[in-house]
Amino acid sequence: MMTIKFMLNGTEQTIKTDPSRRLLDVLRKDFNLKGSKEGCGEGECGACAILLDGHITNSCCLPLASVHKRSIMTIEGYAKTARFDVLSNSFAEAGAVQCGICTPGMILAAESLLNQNPAPTDAQIRIGISGNLCRCTGYNMIVKAIQSAAKRGEGLW
Repeated sequence: MMTIKFMLNGTEQTIKTDPSRRLLDVLRKDFNLKGSKEGCGEGECGACAILLDGHITNSCCLPLASVHKRSIMTIEGYAKTARFDVLSNSFAEAGAVQCGICTPGMILAAESLLNQNPAPTDAQIRIGISGNLCRCTGYNMIVKAIQSAAKRGEGLW
């Protein structure tokens, strides 16, 4: 057992548990945050994506000990921001949401990308979301949504 402290969606958290537990399991079971999902369990699909210190990270491959004194943002926390509103509306209007499995990870990947590059090209968007798999949309609508969000949210990122 180890005591681990971290920021979770802007609130300081302390948990005493096995430090080798996956962050994904801790988020879902201990904090009841279900937005990050178990997809492949190998860090390949992005369904479990979170922002770790502002960068997109797959929580299924991350031992809890590695987040000690760091900041985690899940889709639940991000959903309370103005940036989320811009991305969410852009995704809805572009038809970039279908089954919803990939959507939280795609939104967080878009946030990470736009935070680093507020005016990305199509190619940069495709690279920025490349760690997130979508089986429904074919990606074109997602790229269009992120382009739209970049224009709408000018000055937010």
